[in-house]
Amino acid sequence: MRVVLDVILLVLELYWWVVLAMIILSWLIAFNVVNTRNQFVNSVWRVLNQLTDPVLRPIRNVINRILPNLSGLDLSPIVLFIILFAIRRIIAVYLYPYVF
Repeated sequence: MRVVLDVILLVLELYWWVVLAMIILSWLIAFNVVNTRNQFVNSVWRVLNQLTDPVLRPIRNVINRILPNLSGLDLSPIVLFIILFAIRRIIAVYLYPYVF
């Protein structure tokens, strides 16, 4: 059972890095450091969006209902980081020590 928890923790850690890569790439695109007309950048951008958008879209919807006017500021990755951290801590502190 610990192997399953280890795999879940690993997947959560990898997903954390994917979200971080998406954030950094979005900043690089927004500040015109890299251009999406480049085929490699465009393919990486599409893959990162396809991996993160299904999780971030519901968070964005909830945030837009609570705080409707954020002037283009996207807080959904921060909320996702908090959720991922909480899930990892719950597994590590409350589940992992009690599983044999």
